[in-house]
Amino acid sequence: MILKYHFIQSSLMTVNKIYKQLNKYQKLNKKIFVTSSFQTHSIPLLHIISKSKVDIDILFINTGFHFPETVTFKDDISNLLDINIIDVQSQVSKNQQLNEEGHFYYTSDSDLCCLLNKTQPLEPFLMQYDIWISGVRANQSAVRNKMKTEQEAPFQTMRFHPMLDWNQKQIYEYRLKYNLPEHPLDKYGYQSIGCAPCTRKFDINDERNARWFGQNKTECGLHKDLIK
Repeated sequence: MILKYHFIQSSLMTVNKIYKQLNKYQKLNKKIFVTSSFQTHSIPLLHIISKSKVDIDILFINTGFHFPETVTFKDDISNLLDINIIDVQSQVSKNQQLNEEGHFYYTSDSDLCCLLNKTQPLEPFLMQYDIWISGVRANQSAVRNKMKTEQEAPFQTMRFHPMLDWNQKQIYEYRLKYNLPEHPLDKYGYQSIGCAPCTRKFDINDERNARWFGQNKTECGLHKDLIK
């Protein structure tokens, strides 16, 4: 019981630091947005933001390839937390995203698919905003392990990674404390959920191995191309 109490106090301190930084941005008149993939581990950050008094736009990059369950979960979270979500979509139509064999690019060039459906659609927001909040965690990949809490992004934007030092246990404890739901696919063995064609059930030894299986790719273009 003592250990659990100590953990909760530690998490609350972390949350307080996030609020403090958000308030700092607000006092500096920074325009802020957050991107969310609306996975289970995304929800604590959205909950924290929803309880802050800071004006933050919430973006969902709708690639058109998400699981239907993700889209439904996104709508459920919007209602639960009383937040407005901006759907961000590619300006490149799906019939222009076919390779020479007539298949979508994710079958032959997933990096190009990410570029068209995630990276490029987000760039206009980087041009308009000052702060981009992302819920990446250092323990998710080698790329993210090298990230800093604040890091420069293109177009003179600053990335803010408030959950960088959180782990899965802390995410779970926060959800438990505030009775936050899990993504409906979690119970079927999906724990790192992206676009349906590039996601499989989670490997107990490597959560991120569930993404882009069999490809020479371990990271989303958002976190490789849109960071300095």
